[in-house]
Amino acid sequence: MTDIRPLGEHACLLGESPLWHPLEACFYCVDIPGREILRWHACQSEPDRWAQDAEPSCVAAHADGGLLVTRRDGLFRFIDGALTRLAPPPYDPTRQRFNDGKVGPDGRLWVGSLSDAREPEAVLYVWTGQRFEARVGGLHVSNGLAWSPDGRRQYWSDTKLHRIYTADFDPATGASGVPRVFAEFPPKMAGHPYGGRPDGAAVDADGAYWSALFEGGALVRLSPTGEVLQRVALPVTCATMPTFGGDDLRTLYITTAREKRPADELAREPWAGRVLTFRVDVPGLPANLVRA
Repeated sequence: MTDIRPLGEHACLLGESPLWHPLEACFYCVDIPGREILRWHACQSEPDRWAQDAEPSCVAAHADGGLLVTRRDGLFRFIDGALTRLAPPPYDPTRQRFNDGKVGPDGRLWVGSLSDAREPEAVLYVWTGQRFEARVGGLHVSNGLAWSPDGRRQYWSDTKLHRIYTADFDPATGASGVPRVFAEFPPKMAGHPYGGRPDGAAVDADGAYWSALFEGGALVRLSPTGEVLQRVALPVTCATMPTFGGDDLRTLYITTAREKRPADELAREPWAGRVLTFRVDVPGLPANLVRA
């Protein structure tokens, strides 16, 4: 059995964007509807918390220190709790918000949006350092960003479609190839057990893709060819995203959600909304730093 433990007592409504900051050696995440950025230092049971006046969706480590933060109302630089707005959102914020984001091997922030109505109008963008460029359109909920250890494959998912995509990637230029389906999961069907849908993700040093299955109560580890190598049952129904951290990158951190979940489910799952951790055999990859 995997020894899964919560990281302190704090519970998010919808925890997302777990990040082990490679320069600060501490753990960050966001609570999207709770409108907070959170940080845990080593041996810290309760996080430092910074309230936001719009929903934050992702945090990324900057090579010059601090973070980039995406919120519904745009992109911000975050240093010691102070925010500086860098750009407005590239979409209508009354219909969409930013969602999953991560820094690629090209040193640029890639971040997707989601449609509040879950219509196919969301986009996967890249921040060039001056503007957002649209790279993949027609998504409902952009999620699951990750790259292979050599940086030559990019992954992302459309959570509503239960589908993970991959494409060839040039780590020097950030150019990506034609998307192809990497893995698919069965949708909800009356009378059948539901295994969940792919949310956030991370890749380990062997090139395996770890996907959080929202409403599936599990993480699944997929080979570079999309085969299921391992399924880790979790003590909560709604995992949202894993990341690797700790000095040896062998601690897996998983954000989870409790927002809008049934009362009987929450009664059975006291750790819902908390960050969960457990040790793994294969280390992860260090987070890329924003250099653009």
